[in-house]
This record gives sequence, C-alpha cells and structure tokens, in this order.
Amino acid sequence: MQLSLEGVSKKVGPQTWLYDMSLAPQSSNVTVLLGATQAGKTSLMRIMAGLDVPTTGQVLVDGNHVVGVPVRERNVSMVYQQFINYPSMKVRDNIGSPMKLRGEKNIAQRVQALAEKLHIEMFLDRYPTELSGGQQQRVALARALAKGAPLMLLDEPLVNLDYKLREELREELGALFAAGESTVIYATTEPGEALLLGGYTAVMDAGELLQYGPTAEVFHRPQSLRVARAFSDPPMNLMSATATAQGVQLNAGPSIGLSLPATASAQLTLGVRASAVRVQAQPGDMRLDGQVELAEISGSDTFVHVATPVGNVVAQLTGVHYFELGLPIQLYVQPSQVYVFDASGQLLLAPARAKG
Repeated sequence: MQLSLEGVSKKVGPQTWLYDMSLAPQSSNVTVLLGATQAGKTSLMRIMAGLDVPTTGQVLVDGNHVVGVPVRERNVSMVYQQFINYPSMKVRDNIGSPMKLRGEKNIAQRVQALAEKLHIEMFLDRYPTELSGGQQQRVALARALAKGAPLMLLDEPLVNLDYKLREELREELGALFAAGESTVIYATTEPGEALLLGGYTAVMDAGELLQYGPTAEVFHRPQSLRVARAFSDPPMNLMSATATAQGVQLNAGPSIGLSLPATASAQLTLGVRASAVRVQAQPGDMRLDGQVELAEISGSDTFVHVATPVGNVVAQLTGVHYFELGLPIQLYVQPSQVYVFDASGQLLLAPARAKG
C-alpha cells in the first residue's frame, strides 16, 4: 500500500503538536521516525493509524482519503510502548489470533517460527500475566507481525528490553521487514537503531519534520545542525569558527584548509562525529590539545571526554582503552571528516562518502 500525508498538522488547544508536514513513506520498506521524546513521532503515527484526526491536511491510502475512517476499518497493525495482549489467551493463541481470523493454514508452524525469531518460544503455553514486561512486549510484536497488515506501525517496540536482546532483535526485525510486503513505520529515539534498520529515515524535532530520505544519505548529509544533533550518538562535536581566505579558523583553535562555497557566511559551526576523532596522529591532521575529563567504556568502544580550548570534545575509540583523568591529551581529526554549517545552521560542506 502507499501511504501519503499531505500538509498534515496537529494542534491541541493553544499547543502545536505537529507543524505542517508532508510525507510519503516508501511502500514495502521501513521508514524510521527518528527523534527525541516529544518530537512528535507518536502523534504522527496516531494520525497514520486513524486514532487521531489532523487539524489540517489529508491522509491518503492508495490515493483514497481516509481521514475520519475509523481504525477498525483500516488494515493496520500497531505496537506501542504500552503493549496490549489478550490476558485470557495463552501466548501461542495471542500470536495466532490474526491468522485464525484470516482462516490461514499451518498456524502452529508459523507461530512457532515467529516465537523463535523473537526468543519467546519457551513461553508459548503461558499467559501474558505470567511474563515480564519485555516478554509481553515481544508477544505483542509477534502478533503484529502475524497479522501481515499492509501498514505496520511500531512505536519504540524494543524500549522495554535489555541492551543485549535489543541488539539481537534489531537484526531479526530488519530481516523480517525486508522479507515482508508491509509498509513499516518504526519510531525510535536511537540513531543507531535507525542505521541498523536501514530503509528511509524521517528526522523529527519538536513537532517538525526536518529531513526525510534514505537512511544512509540523511546520516552522511544532515541538511542542518538540528538534523546533525538528532542523528548522532554520541552527539556530534560542534565548534565555533570563522571563514577565512584559506578555509576556516576555529575560535581559540587551529585553522583548517577547506574549500568553502562562495556563499559561506563569516560565522560558521564545524561538526565532527566522535568516531572521527583519534588519539593517534596522521599526516594532515588538525590537532586539538586538551585534558581528559572522563573516559567511559561502553561495549567494545571507549568514549573519551576532553576539555579543549574550542570546547568539550568526545572521541569514540574502538576497543577498551584507559586514560587517567586530568592528564594532557592530543586529539586528531582529518579535515576531510569535518562538517561545516553556516550561520543559519544549514549544511555547507560534508565529508565525501567512500564509494563501493
């Protein structure tokens, strides 16, 4: 199915929850709604589902206007953070209920396969009340997948799960979405989740749709500082700078030779992702001197927080490393890895993407 939103907005009393936006998610693909809490993701999904009516604009399904059509008359499956299961039915019957309504065959085998992919096969003969919150969330997710609806709305469906299980299920869900024929809308606050799911990403902030496109393109070429902040974890390092004839002069820092557009404003902001900051020098590097403020190990990476003359800078280093707090440290960045934003926050220059 093809879902289209045209000039949709949502006001509740004097408050604007969604500003005027248009969006046409790719059919038979994943569209990730990425944004912090209260970015407007859930409000937008409720309008897509028919649970809410937009203040302005139209919602079309395959070219037909559906604003005002009740959700029960739409073929939509939904999973929200507040999961819903049938308490009087065992897990296997919860998952199989949409298949029974369609009169499908081989229900037991399909239920078993879905349960295994979501790591809940050992709970099939239990009731939802006998499960933890994370386990119940996976049951609700399995039932939504079993429904096979042409539109599937998933609002942070993995938020109640532990870190390790989230990592495993992200890969499973990506494969399930790719193998299905549903248009999937997946809301998350985590940039890493958007990158793992691939497809397309719509970046939202404070009720505004900031950018929409293929996930890799949005990540590598954020159109504005707001997008760069939303689509970077840890947050992108930002530094104030001034345009010069030779390139860019960091305020209280080194100069960098960059070819800026002729329209570049005098005042600029440089952005560097934490993964592009190193502690080993390479030819042509920009160097920043500082002091270690914090070093934290997360999974297989070490995040080093450094106080420098241009502000606090975070370096994401692969592997486990140890740094003594307060000691001097040198950070290095290749000029080719720098983002440049103009005075209005719009992207001027982005690192070139590797081919292949």
